[in-house]
Amino acid sequence: MNSLKYLLFIPIYFLMFNQSEAQSKIDTVTFKVQGVCKMCKERIENASLIKGVKWNEWDKQSRMLTIIYKPKKVSENELHQAVANFGHDTDSVKATTEAYQKLPMCCEYREGQETH
Repeated sequence: MNSLKYLLFIPIYFLMFNQSEAQSKIDTVTFKVQGVCKMCKERIENASLIKGVKWNEWDKQSRMLTIIYKPKKVSENELHQAVANFGHDTDSVKATTEAYQKLPMCCEYREGQETH
């Protein structure tokens, strides 16, 4: 009877352990964000540093933003939206006209501004 209890306990223990491990999972996502300068870099990185984000970096030349985050706390779509709210288009979310118009003149990437 005792050995039967142990046989039942072991699978339950492993299920509980795996569930807690999945909750602390960290993912990495990379997506394109429009921008042209150091000011854009600072704004994009600050905008994407929301709850659940552990690290981020935007590369000006490739225009790629890499984010390490906890998917339990923030979704990939929320990351795109956070950046777009500050005037920068992403692969999947376009910034509103109002947000874009708040960008400094040197950051207006839609107007053909070259990377500088």
